Amino acid sequence: MSLDGPTSKTETLFRPFTYKGLTLKNRIVMAPMTRSMAPQGIPGPANASYYQHRAEGDVGLILSEGTVIDRPASRNMAGIPFFHGDEALSGWKRVIDAVHGAGGKMGPQIWHTGSTRSGEWEPEAPVESPSGLIGPGDPRGETMTEEDIQAAIAGYAKAAKAAKDLGFDVAELHGAHGYLIDQFFWEGTNLRDDHWGGKTIAERSRFAVAVVKAVREAVGPDFPIILRVSQWKQQDYSVRLAHSPAEMEDWLQPLVDAGVDILHCSQRRFWEAEFPEIDGEDGLNFAGWAKKITGVPTISVGSVGLSGEFFGAFAGEGSKATSLDKLTDRMARDEFDLIAVGRALISDAHWAAKVKAGEADQLHGFDAKDLGALD
Repeated sequence: MSLDGPTSKTETLFRPFTYKGLTLKNRIVMAPMTRSMAPQGIPGPANASYYQHRAEGDVGLILSEGTVIDRPASRNMAGIPFFHGDEALSGWKRVIDAVHGAGGKMGPQIWHTGSTRSGEWEPEAPVESPSGLIGPGDPRGETMTEEDIQAAIAGYAKAAKAAKDLGFDVAELHGAHGYLIDQFFWEGTNLRDDHWGGKTIAERSRFAVAVVKAVREAVGPDFPIILRVSQWKQQDYSVRLAHSPAEMEDWLQPLVDAGVDILHCSQRRFWEAEFPEIDGEDGLNFAGWAKKITGVPTISVGSVGLSGEFFGAFAGEGSKATSLDKLTDRMARDEFDLIAVGRALISDAHWAAKVKAGEADQLHGFDAKDLGALD
């Protein structure tokens, strides 16, 4: 089936978005996805071409794969790119120039993997985390000293300043999924009894607040800062940091007050209500509650993968529309502002353009074999 442009449902995905100097042509964000294909941590021509193709495919905002700060053992897999050092930053300059040349907008995701493990690969230096834990009762690596913490804060700020200097449009801090910033949030991995720990989520957010403040000071008042957050952890999908809207406010509002412009709210399935006990099974999702509580724009993400069934459902073909129907309904009522798409954009660089053109028969679903190459 081919349509002449977006359906009345999909039009909501292609509204322009403007906030604090950031102007995007549509609401579609390429989600950060680790590819581990930067030899020696240096982005090369293949990395630049990979992101350029998504810009050519009409993605509104591209967020890079996680790219790590200047700390020992800040990555948990070989091939993860650095965002420090002259050679790596020169590689990222080629990336952003290629994306801008294709009419796109982009920001790096700035990352420290903390004490997490990925496969059998081990860094040369010991891993670090708030309390030397990878998960509750699961020791790995070293507890960060005050000197380590201050150096990490400075590393985030230095990377964000480099992003601005290289010409990126935004920078995203990775504070989700059980990595370093999130290990400070999580009571299961932050057992500290100093200023960086505490019994409440507000107390355990102090490290993230300090990171955001340092980044804001480094980039100035006008450069947009995105923060990715999640309730779930790769170590435990059932974990929740905030069990109520009040706890969520204690967690997120200080981060916004410190300088975060946009919250990127990761959940495993974007259509699931965050607090169904309050507003029902079809209630606000994580991004919806974060926007309601803080007032800042939010990005939602979680199992978005459009294919031909998307248009078929809207045309009355086959089974009743499910999550994607709910996506456009939620976006039409501005529950959240932007939607991040991951795996679909690995397999189909021009996915957004095809959705906009109504070319359902040209969409490619995600194929795991596409993870083996940059294309």
